[in-house]
Amino acid sequence: MPTVLRIGAYRFYFYSHEPNEPPHIHIDRDNLSVKFWIEPVVLAKNHGFGGKELRKLELLVRENQKKLVEAWYGYFGN
Repeated sequence: MPTVLRIGAYRFYFYSHEPNEPPHIHIDRDNLSVKFWIEPVVLAKNHGFGGKELRKLELLVRENQKKLVEAWYGYFGN
Protein backbone atom coordinates (compact mmCIF):
# COMPACT_ATOMS: atom_id res chain seq x y z
CA MET A 1 0.00 0.00 0.00
CA PRO A 2 1.91 2.98 -1.31
CA THR A 3 1.95 6.07 0.89
CA VAL A 4 1.45 9.11 -1.32
CA LEU A 5 1.55 11.92 1.23
CA ARG A 6 1.96 12.63 4.93
CA ILE A 7 0.55 15.76 6.50
CA GLY A 8 0.89 16.01 10.26
CA ALA A 9 -0.63 12.88 11.80
CA TYR A 10 -2.36 11.90 8.52
CA ARG A 11 -1.14 9.25 6.11
CA PHE A 12 -2.55 9.39 2.56
CA TYR A 13 -2.28 6.09 0.68
CA PHE A 14 -3.99 3.64 -1.63
CA TYR A 15 -4.06 -0.14 -1.72
CA SER A 16 -2.14 -1.73 -4.56
CA HIS A 17 -4.99 -4.19 -5.26
CA GLU A 18 -7.72 -1.61 -6.07
CA PRO A 19 -7.06 -0.68 -9.71
CA ASN A 20 -10.64 -1.41 -10.80
CA GLU A 21 -12.11 1.36 -8.65
CA PRO A 22 -12.14 5.03 -9.65
CA PRO A 23 -9.19 7.07 -8.36
CA HIS A 24 -9.41 7.45 -4.60
CA ILE A 25 -7.29 7.98 -1.52
CA HIS A 26 -7.40 6.48 1.96
CA ILE A 27 -6.40 8.62 4.93
CA ASP A 28 -5.57 7.24 8.37
CA ARG A 29 -4.85 8.77 11.74
CA ASP A 30 -4.49 6.48 14.74
CA ASN A 31 -7.36 3.98 14.43
CA LEU A 32 -9.52 6.26 12.24
CA SER A 33 -9.84 5.89 8.48
CA VAL A 34 -11.58 7.64 5.61
CA LYS A 35 -11.75 7.17 1.85
CA PHE A 36 -12.30 9.95 -0.69
CA TRP A 37 -12.90 9.66 -4.42
CA ILE A 38 -10.54 12.18 -5.99
CA GLU A 39 -12.11 12.84 -9.42
CA PRO A 40 -14.24 14.66 -8.25
CA VAL A 41 -13.46 14.92 -4.53
CA VAL A 42 -16.32 13.15 -2.71
CA LEU A 43 -16.43 11.29 0.59
CA ALA A 44 -16.69 7.54 -0.08
CA LYS A 45 -16.43 5.95 3.41
CA ASN A 46 -15.73 7.17 6.91
CA HIS A 47 -14.69 5.09 9.89
CA GLY A 48 -14.60 7.29 12.96
CA PHE A 49 -13.69 10.84 11.93
CA GLY A 50 -15.94 13.63 13.20
CA GLY A 51 -17.51 16.24 10.93
CA LYS A 52 -15.00 19.03 11.61
CA GLU A 53 -12.04 16.77 10.91
CA LEU A 54 -13.73 15.35 7.80
CA ARG A 55 -14.08 18.87 6.40
CA LYS A 56 -10.40 19.48 7.12
CA LEU A 57 -9.44 16.24 5.35
CA GLU A 58 -11.63 17.05 2.36
CA LEU A 59 -9.88 20.41 2.08
CA LEU A 60 -6.47 18.68 2.22
CA VAL A 61 -7.56 16.30 -0.55
CA ARG A 62 -8.77 19.24 -2.67
CA GLU A 63 -5.53 21.17 -2.07
CA ASN A 64 -3.46 18.12 -3.08
CA GLN A 65 -5.81 16.72 -5.73
CA LYS A 66 -3.37 17.12 -8.62
CA LYS A 67 -0.60 15.32 -6.75
CA LEU A 68 -2.97 12.52 -5.66
CA VAL A 69 -4.32 12.00 -9.18
CA GLU A 70 -0.79 11.93 -10.61
CA ALA A 71 0.27 9.38 -7.99
CA TRP A 72 -2.77 7.21 -8.77
CA TYR A 73 -2.18 7.14 -12.51
CA GLY A 74 1.56 6.90 -12.03
CA TYR A 75 1.05 3.71 -10.05
CA PHE A 76 -1.91 2.09 -11.83
CA GLY A 77 -1.54 3.64 -15.29
CA ASN A 78 -4.38 5.04 -17.39
